Amino acid sequence: MQKNKTHWNVKTLVFMALLVAMHLVLTRVFVVELGAYRISVGSVCTILAGLWMGPAAGAVCGLASDIIGCFMKGYAVNPLITIAAILWGVLPALVKPLMANKNKRAKTVVISASIVVTAILSSLIFTTAGLVLIMGYNFYAIMPGRLVQFVIMIPIYCVLTCLLYFSPLTSLVVGNVTPAVLEKKTV
Repeated sequence: MQKNKTHWNVKTLVFMALLVAMHLVLTRVFVVELGAYRISVGSVCTILAGLWMGPAAGAVCGLASDIIGCFMKGYAVNPLITIAAILWGVLPALVKPLMANKNKRAKTVVISASIVVTAILSSLIFTTAGLVLIMGYNFYAIMPGRLVQFVIMIPIYCVLTCLLYFSPLTSLVVGNVTPAVLEKKTV
């Protein structure tokens, strides 16, 4: 039995670049910044990169999005926050084998659980550590707000990710479907 290998062809690289660009727009342009808190949905793009193209592609998209985003805003790259960005693309992709031969409801549960676990590790642990250890924020001052942010954003991430993952976009990205074929199917 031959293992399924990730092939980084031109199509994959184009979709990765598109997801990085969308992440940057959603995270750096269409964002509400409240000091140590940032309300945005850009991480959904990185999650989808991992789910659609594998953990390595998700990691590259998370890494590229964070580094380019830091340069766009004039921030120094914070390695702990960069690790958090990479985790958004890797961890949900690692649970994708658990979705094999499952119905849509079971897949939704697996995706949502992976987003919750990723958010705990990424947002609550690595990003908070980056803000406290490297940027000098007071842990006790920012943690209550970060918990509120977590409670608000995670359901939004879960809903958006599942809506997009179960949409025709998945067939377009991972399959051999062209936009013309999708157009014929919807007519």
